[in-house]
Amino acid sequence: MPDPDAHPVSASPARHDRPRGWTQIALVVGIALVVVLVVPLVAPPSKVPPDALGHGLALVDIERATGLFFEHTVQDTVIEFDPMVIAANWWYGIMHFAVTAVAFVWLFRSNRPDFVLWRNTFAVSSVLTLAIQAAWAATPPRLLDGAGDTPRFVDALSTFSSPWSFSASGGVANQYAAMPSMHAVWALIVACIVVPRAQHLWVRIAAVAYPCVTVMAIMITGNHYVIDAIAAIPIVAVGYAIARGIAQLRARRTCRARTA
Repeated sequence: MPDPDAHPVSASPARHDRPRGWTQIALVVGIALVVVLVVPLVAPPSKVPPDALGHGLALVDIERATGLFFEHTVQDTVIEFDPMVIAANWWYGIMHFAVTAVAFVWLFRSNRPDFVLWRNTFAVSSVLTLAIQAAWAATPPRLLDGAGDTPRFVDALSTFSSPWSFSASGGVANQYAAMPSMHAVWALIVACIVVPRAQHLWVRIAAVAYPCVTVMAIMITGNHYVIDAIAAIPIVAVGYAIARGIAQLRARRTCRARTA
């Protein structure tokens, strides 16, 4: 993670050295919209990918072998407590976009030089996640329906109050984009942005808690496996490495142009 003070800037940087506000925020919003609009085109929710169930059961097998298959225990523990399930539904449906947007607006307004680095990390990580989901569709826990001797999960978004559900979404979501979890990828990026830069301890604690709560929400709703969330770590790491490589390449080109 880059040191926010590693590339100091003057108190009044030249206008052309600053990322232009509306352009940069529009790029982040555009990336988010691509995720929302492209995913259902990759695998329409009305069409079950032929290998999705097999891939989902493969994830279950890996989790059983490693002691990670406890999603049903988590859901079963809270499923009778309606307020907890409803909170998870609304967290899943709203916070994913709202918190990510707030984090990037905050990073931009703080005038730190690494906004572009994390914007690119966000873009690359999102594209990598979409590519894997398209190439390797997987049935989420709530759609296993007991296959492979698995417990039956509740589709919490359809059963309890929620801002939307896959069954009533009108084809705007890919039900088989389980691996990796885009929710976990974005939540991890938010934590990476906020934790090293926030001045207040409570903000840093909240930033650390945010991906943890998100992982709980994706399990309570029955939409992801634990391993889907774990996969977010290498995805973001690769996204950051690529974004940093792009930044270093641009810096070298700028240096050569100035010395030419």
